Amino acid sequence: MTTTQLFILGRGADAGSERGVDCPGELPPASDPHLVERARKAKEALGDRVFVLGHHYQRDEVIQFADVTGDSFKLAQQAAARPGAEFIVFCGVHFMAESADILTSPSQRVVLPDLAAGCSMADMATFDQVEECWEALEDAGLAGDVIPVTYMNSSADIKAFCGRHGGVVCTSSNARRALEWAFAQGKQVLFLPDQHLGRNTAVLEMGMSLEDCVVWNPHRPNDMGKVAEARMILWKGHCSVHGRFTPESVDDVRERIPGVNVLVHPECRHEVVLKADHVGSTEHIIKTLQAAPSGSSWAVGTELNLVKRLGQMFPDKNVSFLDKTVCYCSTMNRIDLPHLVWALESLALGETVNQITVDQDTARWAKVALDRMLALP
Repeated sequence: MTTTQLFILGRGADAGSERGVDCPGELPPASDPHLVERARKAKEALGDRVFVLGHHYQRDEVIQFADVTGDSFKLAQQAAARPGAEFIVFCGVHFMAESADILTSPSQRVVLPDLAAGCSMADMATFDQVEECWEALEDAGLAGDVIPVTYMNSSADIKAFCGRHGGVVCTSSNARRALEWAFAQGKQVLFLPDQHLGRNTAVLEMGMSLEDCVVWNPHRPNDMGKVAEARMILWKGHCSVHGRFTPESVDDVRERIPGVNVLVHPECRHEVVLKADHVGSTEHIIKTLQAAPSGSSWAVGTELNLVKRLGQMFPDKNVSFLDKTVCYCSTMNRIDLPHLVWALESLALGETVNQITVDQDTARWAKVALDRMLALP
């Protein structure tokens, strides 16, 4: 492969490139030693016309080119706050780029370097499945008192569904406020698509019991009697990374590291969160470690790229990954340096690639749900 060639998904293969990861261990190097310089030159040529967003779970080789790093909602906000940028290159996954397109102006173009960078959690709740669920709630005479609340980690059409049906979007940091708002509007909440965030927020932050929660399985018949009695109707979805942490992971790390503080994301299973010392969003995890005393030990239950970066950011603290075997987020890692270079160089040459667009009606209703979240106290 020459220095002017890149293998893009579906256009060739390079056995030495970073396709997938082996855990545990380091990610393999970029397939072209000149990619860093090419990315720098392309970004420099674009100047203020491009604004690069990097999610916390991105690998370091991509994050180094981000103008702003953050969680999905912060990055969407940052995209909207840069109306002068012609191109928003979103180094994250598909639903994040959709949110950026919804919140930016029509003159701006949002680019996702690899269209295969999806989200398994978001894919667990399709529009047709949610419509079928709602029809079942209507047939049971329940829908009038149900407020849909969707996690930011959902597709644009699910956000739009919530907008149409009087619902709201939430993040892991404001889920409690969103639920409090929802219960002021109705008697029950349909929480999409992550059951763990919904359960952990309802039980640990709002004082509900596990009996107040019922799981809606879109692939099997559901007991409508139990659904009618529940306050939280939790969609059967989860994060493939956070969902793999176990209570045994917590027990094991406590045995290996005396005095360790266990800090986990609320997308983790309820029994894992119960065993942890601290729980919070990605931004909360970063702030907690920033404020932690020098010399303290922390086992962090979230995506491995971020945990490794936190160890580099806070060398005076002992930062460990909560589990020995859980891998990187495979879909987030599809945004690699070859794809980023390809996107930036294409834009510099006047070709817009992998543009993410949300149709006008979906965008309008999704923005209604997003605006309701923004209006929360």
